[in-house]
Amino acid sequence: MSLGLPDFPWDTLSVAKSVASAHPDGIVDLSVGTPVDPTPAFAVEALGTFGDSPGYPTVWGRPDTRSAIIGYLEGRWGSVLLTDEAVLPVIGTKELVAWMPTLLAMGSEDAVVFPECAYPTYEVGAIMAKAQPVPLDDPAQVPANTKLIWINSPANPSGKVLSLDDMRAFVAVARERGAILASDECYGEFAWEREPFSVLDPRVNDGDLTGLLAVHSLSKRSNAAGYRAGFVAGDPAIVQELVATRKHLGMMVPGPIQRVMISLLEDQSHVEQQRERYLARRVKLKAALEAAGFRVDHSEGSLYLWATKGENCRTTVDWLAERGILAAPGDFYGAAAASHVRVALTATDERIDAAVARLSA
Repeated sequence: MSLGLPDFPWDTLSVAKSVASAHPDGIVDLSVGTPVDPTPAFAVEALGTFGDSPGYPTVWGRPDTRSAIIGYLEGRWGSVLLTDEAVLPVIGTKELVAWMPTLLAMGSEDAVVFPECAYPTYEVGAIMAKAQPVPLDDPAQVPANTKLIWINSPANPSGKVLSLDDMRAFVAVARERGAILASDECYGEFAWEREPFSVLDPRVNDGDLTGLLAVHSLSKRSNAAGYRAGFVAGDPAIVQELVATRKHLGMMVPGPIQRVMISLLEDQSHVEQQRERYLARRVKLKAALEAAGFRVDHSEGSLYLWATKGENCRTTVDWLAERGILAAPGDFYGAAAASHVRVALTATDERIDAAVARLSA
């Protein structure tokens, strides 16, 4: 029985990957956003310290984990009104994005809205729930039957950062439609040219969390993708509905991982160090792409450069592959993105330098 899901997009890159891998100096894989820099040593130490964990964790998580989440959101993102009931650790945020419509009992009569150029899992989540996936960027066009709206700032893949007015417009339309507004803020720590806002910021929500959720991940900010650690926070009624459903499904963040989350959320210095690494790579790679005839659009934030040569993205992917560079084609992210490629900053300094040299040759 088929679930009606689209083909997994990265499977279509096999030929280009083979071409790029044949380069004499090896492939520079800039197609995925997987961190390559070390997980902070203190987090690795915490994992070992708390590795003895014979009992089951709870779905809602440890009280001290929830407290660390609240402290981070208040101190870093200006969130207010958060209580224990308003936060929930999750097993990486991709599972939450994919399962949100199902966990909240959405179905065939309900629309799930997400950006026209977007992370594919928003659509996958709607399909899994048999809901109606609706890609659109204009909040004024949100259908009346919408039950969930996803926004993403800084965005994957384009790096676009929504303004305060943009955020407020989505909050307003969500409340008019009686929909949940879920803000994917996983790249929030990496903004380069424009200040990002959290949907939990009172400047965005006027001090009212009703209907609002913010989704955060430690994968990118802390080089901890392998730990599968994230969290959701916002309207306590919705969060507790998620807790209740997830109890039946055994969706629990392992106890040792929750201890690591505490250590990472209470330290901002490693995040600033990682920001500097990515910024240095971004400066070099952006200049090389532009010198090679690319235009870089948006890219105010996130870990990607959204680049185009004004041609079909697959043609651009092939051009890069001939130079030993693998990028993600824009059509992974929707029809509106078919002339762009996503070039990731998540490669070592040595591989970024190799890409720069090849683009400059």
